[in-house]
Amino acid sequence: MESPHGVYRIGDSGEAVAEIVGKLQRLGLLTGGHDVYDEATAHAVRGFQQQRGLMIDGIVGPQTYRAIDDARWRLGDRLLTYVPAHPMSGDDVLSLQAKLQELGFAVARIDGIFAADTQRAVTEFQRNMGLPADGTCGPSTFKALQRIRPMATGGRPDALRAREAVRAAGPRLSGKTVVIDPGHGGFDYGWEGYGLRESDIAYDLAARIEGRLGATGVRAYLSRGRDQGPDELARAAFANETDANLCVSLHTDGSMNPAAQGVATYFYGNDLHGASSSVGEQFAGLVQREIVARTDLLNCHTHAKTWDLLRRTKMPAVRLEIGYVTNPHDSARLADPAFRDVIAEAIVVAIQRVYLPPEQDAATGMLRFGQLTV
Repeated sequence: MESPHGVYRIGDSGEAVAEIVGKLQRLGLLTGGHDVYDEATAHAVRGFQQQRGLMIDGIVGPQTYRAIDDARWRLGDRLLTYVPAHPMSGDDVLSLQAKLQELGFAVARIDGIFAADTQRAVTEFQRNMGLPADGTCGPSTFKALQRIRPMATGGRPDALRAREAVRAAGPRLSGKTVVIDPGHGGFDYGWEGYGLRESDIAYDLAARIEGRLGATGVRAYLSRGRDQGPDELARAAFANETDANLCVSLHTDGSMNPAAQGVATYFYGNDLHGASSSVGEQFAGLVQREIVARTDLLNCHTHAKTWDLLRRTKMPAVRLEIGYVTNPHDSARLADPAFRDVIAEAIVVAIQRVYLPPEQDAATGMLRFGQLTV
């Protein structure tokens, strides 16, 4: 379900709005049939966005549009199969992944996307059940899933596998691959305030981080050029193509309230379905604590979200909102090149600390660039 026009908000009407309203009604979030995007529709959308870990703005953009469509599917409603160019997604895939994990069949992450790892888990399940092992989830596979009891209960096998992959990668930064994603770009400047543009700050920070990572032997890739502005799906696809170990998305925040300020870090997670990236959550905590320890930015903590870049990247990914360009204090700090160097070092140190075993780790805020394990 792709949004043909991109964005729907209060005052819009027509066939697409009627479709959005209908789906919200079937989800139990809205009553009454109409084809006008009114205040009640916006309220229902905000509730849905909050429930699903999306940006809460009451506006249906492409990401919320896709999420509403994903939410309508229940396991067994449709045939599930792996389509490499356009992987299927939905709540039915989430349920399938959770069930496979309970049964002891390895899924990289419960993210509601039927990718190659989910196909492999389905194939292995089918083989164990004496079914045609084609990796496609149809009626016979659905019935088998309903019949069998879980082999493992409790715990997070996917989290254990993810942490083991980090341990196996070793503590050295040299040879690892990191994608740095400067937010916005092109004609999309993001938030603006006090003479600063979010897109410019993000790109400058990305360049500073890229240089430092390159000096340690890390293969560092930027997701966009200075004048480019790909959407989140394209950025996630680029990160996946590089087979990166980690992905860092850089943004600044903004608000109509000039008092809003601080730094926050986000990782993939969905409380509604109990799905999350365990290494992503660890990485987010390290980044947040390093920045807070080294600067005077207000600590706005870490949070789970289902934004496309966090959900659709195969590697652990975090998104930073580094200060508010609409706040006089934060904007003054962000305008200072020396302050941006401090932020860049904090992020590079956090990347290093993801891979350091406890006996080699340093206290937050103490590790310096020259001490990194290269």
